[in-house]
Amino acid sequence: MAQEFSSNWKKLQAKIKAESSTASSSSASKAAVVKRKADDKQITQSHSKRQKLQKPLNQQREGKPSTKRTHHKPNSEPESQKQKPMGITQSSVIAKGTPATITPSLALWAEDNDISPEDLAEAYNLGVKNNASLAAAEKHRINEGLAPGVEVGKYVALDCEMVGIGPEGRESALARVSIVDFHGRQVYDSFVRPRERVTDWRTHITGITPRIIATAREFDEVQAAVAVLLKNRILVGHDIRHDLAALQLSHPPGQIRDTARFAGYRQYGHGPKPALRVLAREVLGVEIQTGHHSSIEDARVAMLLFRRKKSDFDVQHASRYGLPTEKTTSSETAIARGSRGEGGGGANKGQAAKSKKGKKKKK
Repeated sequence: MAQEFSSNWKKLQAKIKAESSTASSSSASKAAVVKRKADDKQITQSHSKRQKLQKPLNQQREGKPSTKRTHHKPNSEPESQKQKPMGITQSSVIAKGTPATITPSLALWAEDNDISPEDLAEAYNLGVKNNASLAAAEKHRINEGLAPGVEVGKYVALDCEMVGIGPEGRESALARVSIVDFHGRQVYDSFVRPRERVTDWRTHITGITPRIIATAREFDEVQAAVAVLLKNRILVGHDIRHDLAALQLSHPPGQIRDTARFAGYRQYGHGPKPALRVLAREVLGVEIQTGHHSSIEDARVAMLLFRRKKSDFDVQHASRYGLPTEKTTSSETAIARGSRGEGGGGANKGQAAKSKKGKKKKK
């Protein structure tokens, strides 16, 4: 009986051992499967992350915008709306020297205070840097006459082209007139039919031919139009006396600003006065008169030369012709007369009456 029990016990122990080994092997296989799945999942996640990281880089290389969403803070503002230090915006705009610096409010203020656009542009130094009035000038409207819709200011620049008359064409006659305003805008341009017979067309200089003059305006018509434009205005030009002589017009010397006779530009001349093309090259850094001369271009250069040294022109003009006289008020006139004894009869009569009363009392 004991032997049967021991044999059964041994069989039971073997069966338990077999089942435990089978369970352990199955659990080990399950753990291996789970571990393998976890490793595969980790590899997949790392691969997807690598793809996400590489995608923006590939888009940047190809020039495509990134589709990745960016979360903005609620208090963040775009750079254009960020507050800037005071004064920087206006100073930077003024330094550019563009007409856009004159804001509507500034223009209205200047108009209310009787400040001309020329003085406003001078105060902000507009159109002077980088030769803006030459670079941004509109195309020449040749032989247009008076430009429509142009409001002429206080300053105008004039230049003329001549043809030769008389023996061997030594004398000059008017063949073209051009006028620009303070900003270099074309105000007037016209060919002129000379009164005298032309003996030298000087085409290699002016580009003027008999065919052009055949459709030109009469001298009297051009002369009258120019006289109206010059009246009560500051006339700017280079050696302007020759242009006025060709037009057979005169202008008050106190209202002329001649770049050929300006002391500040004498250093650029080899003789008594510098040539306009030399001043354009040395002062403005531009080349003119490389081909046929253009009276519009020459007038613009003269105006730009004047604007470049306007304050010095004003000083030279004041030293030569004196400062403009200011209008005195009636009270100032009365005070001045009283200090000179003029119009003071009432006061003198009162003092005389008092002296007479004093004499009577003494008697």
